Amino acid sequence: MLPNKDFVRQSLDIHLFFARIMKEHSFFLQVGFTPRDTDFIHEADGFRRAFDKLLGETISLSNGVVSPEVLKSGEVITQYTLEAEMASSYLTGVRIPTELTEAEAGLSGGGFTGANPILEQRVFMLNQRAMNLVAALIQFKTAILSNVLSCKMFTVNYPLLIEHILREAKLYLRMIQRIQNGESINIEREALEQELFWNRIMAEHAKFIRGLLDPTEEELFKKANDFGNEFDQLTKEAKAAMEKTIPPAKVTEESLRATQAIRDFKAQGTRGLLECKIRSIIIPLLADHTLREANHYLRLLKTFQRQKYIKNE
Repeated sequence: MLPNKDFVRQSLDIHLFFARIMKEHSFFLQVGFTPRDTDFIHEADGFRRAFDKLLGETISLSNGVVSPEVLKSGEVITQYTLEAEMASSYLTGVRIPTELTEAEAGLSGGGFTGANPILEQRVFMLNQRAMNLVAALIQFKTAILSNVLSCKMFTVNYPLLIEHILREAKLYLRMIQRIQNGESINIEREALEQELFWNRIMAEHAKFIRGLLDPTEEELFKKANDFGNEFDQLTKEAKAAMEKTIPPAKVTEESLRATQAIRDFKAQGTRGLLECKIRSIIIPLLADHTLREANHYLRLLKTFQRQKYIKNE
């Protein structure tokens, strides 16, 4: 059974990262539809607003409670998030509540002992609302993907991107369900599954970047293509490690090195987009979004590496 303090902290850690990811998924879907599909635009906007509310509730419960490592990792916000939101709001006409980002910048972590039944109950109810909301978003994304693949809908979002954000929503839902059922999420124990998942995500990020760059950006295109190939190979290696044909520590070490490199590439790209120095059809918030996911994966990989090092001592 999950101790109360771990239940609260792990729940809020997950929501701080994933609720923002889900609200941005909703935004990317919203601005990607054509004028014909106004019902889908309004539904995506409704999900975006609902996740804004969920993230706001999470922030209100998080100060002094969440893990310092999560706040320091750059997975909650980066130095570019606020500017990326402002730029993306200006470019699309969609109001993005930057006050949430400003509030997250003021959060501090640690110090929670678990002796707070009221907080535990509020987090329990927050988890319930999150599960219901994410389940509904999964249905929405599934319907969009079905429409796109059957040529009943056009959107500027790649079918693979819709599949990609659908997988992330399903991961979020599974993690909250497990916590709500009292299971401890031992990320270290599940390292290879996480590496398999996130290496695939990183590969797809690289391919999306490659496909959204202007054809004149040949150097960036090549770099993105190389990252896509590298993470495809790392995904295969993670599968091999799960089948015990290569050492798990080797996969973690290679994944860490590659993720640090793609994180730096994404950071440079985000800055370049905000400074209007890169030709592309990449909205700035999408660049920052992928940067935060790389930071999240980096934190996990460093934890995996540390645990394996201790185990081998």
